[in-house]
Amino acid sequence: MAEHEHVRVAVVGSGFGGLGAAVRLRREGITDFVVLERADSVGGTWRDNSYPGCACDVPSHLYSFSFAPNPDWPRTFSGQRHIRAYLEHVTDTFRLRPHLRFNSEVKKMTWDAERLRWAVETSSGSLTADVVVSATGPLSDPKVPDIPGLDTFPGEVFHSARWDHDLDLRGKRVAMVGTGASAIQIVPSIQPEVGRLTLFQRTPPWVMPRVDRPVSGFERALHRNLPFTTQLRRGLLWGIRELQVQAFTKHPGELGFVEQLAKRNMARAIKDPALRAKLTPDYRIGCKRILLSNDYYPALAQPNVDVVASGLSEVRGSVLVAADGTETEADVVVFGTGFHVTDMPIAERVVGADGRTLAETWKGGMEALRGASAAGFPNWMTIIGPNTGLGNSSMILMIESQLNYLADYLRQLDVLGGRVALDARPDAVTAWNHRVQERMKRTVWKTGGCTSWYLDASGRNTTIWPGTTAEFRRATRRVDLAEYEVLRPAVTRTSGKAAETEAAV
Repeated sequence: MAEHEHVRVAVVGSGFGGLGAAVRLRREGITDFVVLERADSVGGTWRDNSYPGCACDVPSHLYSFSFAPNPDWPRTFSGQRHIRAYLEHVTDTFRLRPHLRFNSEVKKMTWDAERLRWAVETSSGSLTADVVVSATGPLSDPKVPDIPGLDTFPGEVFHSARWDHDLDLRGKRVAMVGTGASAIQIVPSIQPEVGRLTLFQRTPPWVMPRVDRPVSGFERALHRNLPFTTQLRRGLLWGIRELQVQAFTKHPGELGFVEQLAKRNMARAIKDPALRAKLTPDYRIGCKRILLSNDYYPALAQPNVDVVASGLSEVRGSVLVAADGTETEADVVVFGTGFHVTDMPIAERVVGADGRTLAETWKGGMEALRGASAAGFPNWMTIIGPNTGLGNSSMILMIESQLNYLADYLRQLDVLGGRVALDARPDAVTAWNHRVQERMKRTVWKTGGCTSWYLDASGRNTTIWPGTTAEFRRATRRVDLAEYEVLRPAVTRTSGKAAETEAAV
């Protein structure tokens, strides 16, 4: 990284959000930008999560950029390897590599109120930027619970997002902690080879069949030669999911029928009534993310698998102790315990106009105007920010909506001209989040009777968008300058010499 480098835009992260932002910048005619990536390759969560069985639970033709359709997806639900390859392809197709700065972890970002720019310190050097786009994503920093005695465990311990591929699991006693989207893919993938597999289940998930199949050669040829068929397929997948939204956001009672389908799915594979009782949730389906799998339940029914219907509470050497007192010996512990979603570590590294970090500002809960701008952090935007997550559709749709907002944000700065910054008004942020939280009250995520990773420490849902993706796209189509303070350098007189200070218009 060049000494004293200055760019118009610094993008942090090279997953879907960061690469999408880079493509949009180039399409807007902006080439003065860098993408800062802490790892040595692109891919984000699809680079980091390489555990056995890792795949997407959203159909491939919907889980891809609208501006970069892929006619050659091998399966209707593609695996990690193919999704990562797709992101590498996007990087090359849109000529993003000259903008990439690998092994450049952001250590600190500080707003310079006098110069109206961000000072960015990374592990490979420093730079300044007029605008920062934070695209680190909510699924980037693994969360491992603080288990008493874990440091005494003599075997291997790792998180699903940091899989140890050098470790041979054959014949070993493996403990899987957690029952989320990663665990239900890992369990059936490793069950045939391990000696004993113990699943520590704090809360059972609702699991529906995964309607996955290979995409035929005819389909791929059709999409390649007639691109509109890819768009048609994507549109159909999108429309079906849009129609489902009301059941999640307005009429959770309608989900009872889906629960019956999920119970039948379980009953087909789990014949033991005692095990079936352990695996049956006591909350409304959809309150936690609905998981898709055809082989999770069959794996749990195998003789070398034990389900402990209690969370891991203590470790005594090689003995794992559950909250209900169950003791299990293990050689390997794998944590599938999620990520720092409502307390993203990047927030501790962003210092705003008043000298406070974003983490301090968000101490009472994450809030951002239209999921993008935080008050007191001028010219700083986040992709997949507060209340932009989805419970039933593709996050790429939300990312592209935020990219529209980013593009108009930069256009507004151009129209205003000169050295200028936009800072979200606190009252605008409050009003937006009040509307979001009012809508949240009727949703299954609030009324479904569960505790999920969607909720922050105070029980507030700061993660999910309580509406359709079409609604969010309309809400982020344009930047409303009335929701922002316009900041410019002001000229004052000091000892006969001109000095610049920040002024709000």
